[in-house]
Amino acid sequence: MTYANLLAEVRGSVAHITINRPEARNSIDLATAKELAEVALSLRGDSSVRAVIITGQGGTFSVGGDVKAFAAEPDLPLYLEKLTTYLHAAISHFVRMSAPVITAVNGMAAGAGMSLACIGDLTLAAESAKFIVAYSKIGLTPDGSCSYFLPRIIGLKKALELALTNRMLSAQEALDWGIVTRIIPDAELLSEAEAVAAELASGATRALGVAKQLLHDGWTTALEVQMQHETTAISDTSRTADAREGITAFVEKRPPSFGGS
Repeated sequence: MTYANLLAEVRGSVAHITINRPEARNSIDLATAKELAEVALSLRGDSSVRAVIITGQGGTFSVGGDVKAFAAEPDLPLYLEKLTTYLHAAISHFVRMSAPVITAVNGMAAGAGMSLACIGDLTLAAESAKFIVAYSKIGLTPDGSCSYFLPRIIGLKKALELALTNRMLSAQEALDWGIVTRIIPDAELLSEAEAVAAELASGATRALGVAKQLLHDGWTTALEVQMQHETTAISDTSRTADAREGITAFVEKRPPSFGGS
């Protein structure tokens, strides 16, 4: 996979996606948003991909929207509609794909960069990582699923504090608030993300994907309806080769060997 603003490759069963605009602190312009949508759609449709890592090139995860590009646009409202359409398509595909998604946050995650960090099923942060909502600093409002995920992760009051005051969080504060899964020394961030991805990629991918979907849907579904979804899901996944292997391995007291189907 070749892109102008991303580094994208699949090694084994793990996809590595790196925002590659270090000269612009990995900010997201229209072209980058479009490439993120394209790569996310491609990965979602590839059953051989069983885990995904998203990170930024150099010492920054992403500072969010490319404000210099915004300033140069004669029709900024139209530009932002196009940009968010692609960015939101990318996020939808990453969140809905069966493969677990790991966001490896190196350095600053601001604006849409923070939004992108929050979509990870697991979010690993370098010790130097920092998080800030930032949109109102330039008179704009959140995008990139920030208003969806942030209050679900940290609660409405804390989400309002971050959105209205632009308080910056350290990696430790982000961990304490539940935004981050784990803090890793800077030099070990990518190797740890790769180790976690490899472990997840060896799991029962379809079951992991259905579990993700159930947990997301549970926020807005009535109890009895959600339990019916659980019944349907566990019945359906019991038909998979991985379920048969997992049950057999448990009975035989050996580690399972999942194939992802």
